[in-house]
Amino acid sequence: MYLQDINGEPAAQTLAESAYSRLRSDIISGKRPAEERLRIERLSRLYDVGPTPLREALQRLWADGLVLSRGNRGFAVAPLDIAEFYDLNVARTAVEKEAVTLSIELGDDDWEAGVVAAAYRLEKQDAALLRDSESALDTWEAANTAFHLATVSACGSRWLLKVRARLHDQCERYRRASVDLRRSERDLAKEHRLIKEAVLDRDVETARAQITEHFATTTQILSDEMTPGQRS
Repeated sequence: MYLQDINGEPAAQTLAESAYSRLRSDIISGKRPAEERLRIERLSRLYDVGPTPLREALQRLWADGLVLSRGNRGFAVAPLDIAEFYDLNVARTAVEKEAVTLSIELGDDDWEAGVVAAAYRLEKQDAALLRDSESALDTWEAANTAFHLATVSACGSRWLLKVRARLHDQCERYRRASVDLRRSERDLAKEHRLIKEAVLDRDVETARAQITEHFATTTQILSDEMTPGQRS
């Protein structure tokens, strides 16, 4: 429910937050494709929100790195670039490894139970992805996000998790835009199982190595998809 100002109208800040959330979701999912011009008038019609909240939302998306500001030409969805993705993955891997290390050291029985539950749900979605069901990719993305978050959720650092979430969103955008995981030959179920086992065994060295390999494999697949002439 929207907050209201003294005139009974929806509060601008609440509308800006809603516009930000909806636009951010559409950019990450690919509904608003890379380099699309984000015209205020058109967005206002599409999202049923006024120009002022939209401009506030676009400024926040610019700060997130999801939107470019082109001066007098307005805003556009940030382009996809494989070199940028490699850089993102370096940062993502470093943050993920530190967060999982702390979680293994600090996690309690409830944390372990959360990892087990998330791994069980993801195992089912890994199998569904191979069956190529119509809505499998969206459901898999949600389960994949929940699993990886579960493994690091006991790290004890709000800022580490905040930085990690931003990097995850940027990487999800590249993954969705550049590769159909259902057609890859990798064994995602095995990769996730190895991460789960290392985490639950409290084996920091193995968990860090499995995460590094898991993310590097995604990067290589995306590089092959995005770089002409790389695939046979």
